[in-house]
Amino acid sequence: MQVIDCETVWNDCLRVIQDNVAEQSYKTWFEPIKPYKLEEKVLTIQVPSQFFYEWLEEHYVHILKKAIDAVLGVDAKLSYSVVVDQGGNSGAAPYTINLPNNINRKSSSNNAGSNYNSPFDLKSVDSVFQSSQLNNNYTFHSYIEGDCNRLARSAGQAVAQKPGITSFNPLMLYGGVGLGKTHLVQAIGNEIKDNLPEKFVLYVSSEKFTNQFMDAVKNNKIQEFQNFYLQVDILIIDDVQFLSGKEKTQEIFFHIFNHLHQAGKQIVMTSDCPPRDLKGLQERLLSRFKWGLTADIQQPDLETRIAIIHKKMEEDGIYIPEDVVEYLAYSVDTNIRELEGVLISLIAHASLNRAEIDLELAKQTLKNIVEDIETEVGVDYIQKTIAEYFHLKVDELKDKTRKKEIVIARQTAMYFCKEYTNHSLKSIGYHFGGRDHSTVIHAVQTVNDMMDTDINYKDSVEVLRKKLKMKSI
Repeated sequence: MQVIDCETVWNDCLRVIQDNVAEQSYKTWFEPIKPYKLEEKVLTIQVPSQFFYEWLEEHYVHILKKAIDAVLGVDAKLSYSVVVDQGGNSGAAPYTINLPNNINRKSSSNNAGSNYNSPFDLKSVDSVFQSSQLNNNYTFHSYIEGDCNRLARSAGQAVAQKPGITSFNPLMLYGGVGLGKTHLVQAIGNEIKDNLPEKFVLYVSSEKFTNQFMDAVKNNKIQEFQNFYLQVDILIIDDVQFLSGKEKTQEIFFHIFNHLHQAGKQIVMTSDCPPRDLKGLQERLLSRFKWGLTADIQQPDLETRIAIIHKKMEEDGIYIPEDVVEYLAYSVDTNIRELEGVLISLIAHASLNRAEIDLELAKQTLKNIVEDIETEVGVDYIQKTIAEYFHLKVDELKDKTRKKEIVIARQTAMYFCKEYTNHSLKSIGYHFGGRDHSTVIHAVQTVNDMMDTDINYKDSVEVLRKKLKMKSI
């Protein structure tokens, strides 16, 4: 049958090609090719993209001709069936470009007169193979799982076990600053390198990718730049939102993305927002970002923050009292990076001052690092001001007592904490004897209701507000 003959001929050609190119180049450029049809002595092969065809024609046409001549004879011809991207119209038929057997082109990548030392030279691939730009400290073991990142972490582990094989290709992780995106994608890379050392894993920020491309353009080394990236098995690119507005960089990334994806290579990306919200990126790129799995990483919840602190303690071999752990976890609820920064500062303060890590030192450390929104007024100052006004002790605001005058003072303090600080409801509740967020919500509502119905109480609140405003000036 024609299909069998076509496949047999191409397999014979591959044996010739394999003897004449490097193994990595063979895997990159010839394994993805599919035999399409054989009519008389014209063999048609199907390639994944226009870019793929142009690269073969530019760099490997003589090897292809040698293979065709050896298998079908010198009068045989080769043509390409190029799969053309038509904006997601997968039903469109490919068009065919005929390639005669007597083409004798000179490779445009031959720039022997240039003094530019390109990091993308073919010869350099082996030397950088083990240098994937990964931080070895970023592993799944050190990445704490919680409700905030469970889907992303599970997808990352699946990709690490079977890169390029799962439906999570590309894998796009998005979330705010300091939530652990870089840690997770590098953990994927490190896991693959450990389990599949023959794979070429590369981590690169979008900013570095852009700078490398600009250098390649400047030095007329675009072909070498492309060739380097097209040999990567797992490409991890961080912060793709920074490709916004960079049309030429997006163009080259589009071709690299296409080739790697069609060749079954794994692509992992991070962004500060989901693909639908990315601005300044080509629509065809955005559509490809949605091909695999998009997973978000949210702010860590309380339990995750506590687990992160315990993990850090374990790694650094230090002990922090549990009340300090809880205080830090409740107080720093923005992102993981800030939480780790506070921990480092706390340990440094204790070490430099030869002091024990206790609640007082933790409060002092946070005072110097965590800024409240638009003011220097913090929970401690609010509690002190409210207690003095109601002739109470601060500890009484935190007690479990239900005495009316203490309850009103406590609710008033919670109200101002909600208004003047950036603490979450959970965090505010923690600072008042470990109460939950619903208690804080109730306190704020009660204060608002009392101001509407009790003119004397409203005047007291205004007096307190002026005191707190004076502190913030």
